[in-house]
Amino acid sequence: MKRTLAAALGAVLTTTLVACGSGPAPGGSSDGKLTMGFAQVGAESGWRTANTKNIQDSAAAAGVNLKFSDANGKQENQISAIRSFIQQHVGVIAFSPVVRTGWDAVLLEAKNAGIPVILTDRAVDTQETDVYKTFVGADFVEEGRRAGDWVAKQYAAAPGPVNIVELEGTTGADPAIDRSKGFGEAIATNPNLKVIASQTGDFTRSGGKQVMEAFLKANPKIDVVFAQNDDMGLGAIEAIEAAGLKPGQDIKLVGVDATHDGMQALADGKFNYLVECNPLLGPQLMDLAKKVVAGQPVPTRVVVPDQTFDQQQAIAALPDRKY
Repeated sequence: MKRTLAAALGAVLTTTLVACGSGPAPGGSSDGKLTMGFAQVGAESGWRTANTKNIQDSAAAAGVNLKFSDANGKQENQISAIRSFIQQHVGVIAFSPVVRTGWDAVLLEAKNAGIPVILTDRAVDTQETDVYKTFVGADFVEEGRRAGDWVAKQYAAAPGPVNIVELEGTTGADPAIDRSKGFGEAIATNPNLKVIASQTGDFTRSGGKQVMEAFLKANPKIDVVFAQNDDMGLGAIEAIEAAGLKPGQDIKLVGVDATHDGMQALADGKFNYLVECNPLLGPQLMDLAKKVVAGQPVPTRVVVPDQTFDQQQAIAALPDRKY
């Protein structure tokens, strides 16, 4: 009798397990593809638009089922998206953090659910261990340092103070913090180089224009603008021209990103120097995701190489520019 009951219970249990497992396997889809949940910052700039398209195109090319979420620049939206991905049992989660801090809880949730996380473009500060597998993106400190090196060389023989204004990215964002740090370290080699004003333009063209208008009203003499991305620099160009000045001549501009619009402005002489930040991270991200899910070792940090451009280099590069 006991054997008969045990057999019956075993049959019920087996049937239940089969029924529960009849849908997509955890981390996959019904067609067997790897499913990635990707939480994007937003669409604040030309760089971000190019980055999003490249990730979407790369997922399609790699046979990855991509669940995409746009956070519209808000950390709480990204956290909600990541929690949704966890509930959906995706195979891997990737995201570009809006800001650097405040991720411990949700990263622990992903870890406890057994879902690997990959950071793209931006890093995080976390007190937890092993909550993400790898980070793929540029070296933002080095980008800022390259911009500062150009300014330092241009004004190496300056007899007096050189007034610099800085258009900062989103407050608390990884690139805003690191680019400012690298730029400050580079210009510190020349005591004549002074940052007289610094304010966030939130990585947007409209923000850059608004902040630059305020800078021009408050400061009668500005020699250099350091824009932490192209879009803010392009907004600054509009403000400088509206003030009756010539960008690139009356006021020098150096920026970071080297997107198509920025490169065109450089070719036209309105920017003076651009440091590249390559948004085409998709192929590397898909490769890393497949390796992580397969349990293969990956580097904890993957640095994307970047270039720098002056006017002539921009003119030469524009015809084949992909972003």
